[in-house]
Amino acid sequence: METFLFDFDNTLANSGETSILAVQKVFADAGLTIPTREMIFTEMGLPIETSFPVWANLQDNDLQLEQMYENFRNYYAEIEEQNTSLFPGIEQALRGLKEAGNHLYVVSSKSSQPLARNLEQLGIDQYFTDLIGSDLVEHFKPAPDGILQLVEKYHFNQKKSVMVGDAIFDLQMGKRAGVQTAAAGWGAYDMQAIKAEQPNYLLEQPAQLLEI
Repeated sequence: METFLFDFDNTLANSGETSILAVQKVFADAGLTIPTREMIFTEMGLPIETSFPVWANLQDNDLQLEQMYENFRNYYAEIEEQNTSLFPGIEQALRGLKEAGNHLYVVSSKSSQPLARNLEQLGIDQYFTDLIGSDLVEHFKPAPDGILQLVEKYHFNQKKSVMVGDAIFDLQMGKRAGVQTAAAGWGAYDMQAIKAEQPNYLLEQPAQLLEI
């Protein structure tokens, strides 16, 4: 591989608890049924614009949702530093990939501003050429829009590129974009579902990224 495309949450960083706390607080404040941990983990690869309307049983254009999105992002920003950390071996793997001449990108369901902030806070922003957040695409994961934007901008070879992610939505996006796929087993919540997607690579440790 020459190009590595990474999801962020639970692929680069262990951030699941941050999302759980933020989601549950927002729904509690709104007086709505609070999603369970399992529900949140299952949908964690999707942007809140996809999951919130379903959990809240509200229409996409409901003004209450807009307030919930804002509340979620504000609360997430308050608690992210103490609840988000790199997985062991991630920084070393990124450094090794970069030193070997590979090109690295992030394609996430986070909005681009908090995504850039998180990468900087964790000290890994220097490894990535660019990032694509949910606010920069017309169609969210598992649609291939984020990857295809990067292909159009940087003209990299899709056959020598791999999407690395912990959720089925990451792998489905990679397949639809015509790149290879690698399951980040160290952060995956449902390994059975991941295996059912038949990724090209099933990785147990970040160090294995250097071998593909």
